[in-house]
Amino acid sequence: MATYKETKGAPIQSVSADPPAPVLGQVWYNSTSTAFKTSILGSTAWSSGTNYPANIQRQAAFGTQTATVNASGYEATAYTTNVKEYDGSSWTAGNAVPTALESPGGGGILTAGFMAGGESPAPAKVTTTLNYDGTNWTSSGALSAGRSSFMVAGPQTAGIAAGGGPGSSPGFTNSTEEYDGSSWTAGGNLPVAKRNNRGIGTQTAGLNLGGETPPSGNVNTTEEYNGASWSSGGNLVATASNMSGAGTQTAGLATGGGPTTTTCQLYNGTSFTPTVSMSTSRTLHGTTGAQLEALAIGAGAGSAAVEEFNGPGPSTKTITVS
Repeated sequence: MATYKETKGAPIQSVSADPPAPVLGQVWYNSTSTAFKTSILGSTAWSSGTNYPANIQRQAAFGTQTATVNASGYEATAYTTNVKEYDGSSWTAGNAVPTALESPGGGGILTAGFMAGGESPAPAKVTTTLNYDGTNWTSSGALSAGRSSFMVAGPQTAGIAAGGGPGSSPGFTNSTEEYDGSSWTAGGNLPVAKRNNRGIGTQTAGLNLGGETPPSGNVNTTEEYNGASWSSGGNLVATASNMSGAGTQTAGLATGGGPTTTTCQLYNGTSFTPTVSMSTSRTLHGTTGAQLEALAIGAGAGSAAVEEFNGPGPSTKTITVS
């Protein structure tokens, strides 16, 4: 029988830990677990994560599946300043935000994130922006006007905000603002005013997901941002507002939404395709991470349920190799 080296032209590499991002079909020997392993195509599924310490909704959430920040929102029966961090298996307390906020937006990663806007208390909207370094929150440049229930996305030094309910009214806005980590400047307006819209992506490649428009209510339309202007994106599989999402403009994940649903859908930059549904219906919730490695937290009406999504990417399997 031919050896692996004779067949593939190279010997199997011996390592003390599994590669963090193995190539599909890659084979290696883990000397710590004394096992041969390979990378195979995994299945798509939602699985239960560790519950959030309290029922939570209308929060800001940002980061990755294994390094998430969940900040403020409506916890149990009241607004909260609480901040919790998730490492993929457990929640730990972070430093509280200065003011309890409902329906703010958030972007970035655990060690370089930000949150903006929100209501404190409802329906008074705030212009507050706070940067997070993984330990402390610091005040930063204010939004040009107070808003809540709106799209916020991007890294800390290149964020984007669009739509939402402006001022102290429950109205709609089409304004867009761009964030450089210290101040906001005007960007290109959405083609139509929206509120209860959410989004993903970056300042130069953003994606706005559904929302409400006057006077028609919930819509299935999306918009793509190129750093200067918005254009129509592919339609959602159904009308929805108060969704949440993860990923990028060309590899996105949209979760839940109102009317309350378990629906999840993948976006390839052109169209949305339904994927495996969550076990819990979610609206007014938080979703963080990437298209094929995401985390969903809480839900409207309050929920502590957390779910982890893993798509059809490479996964590791122990094998026998001769």
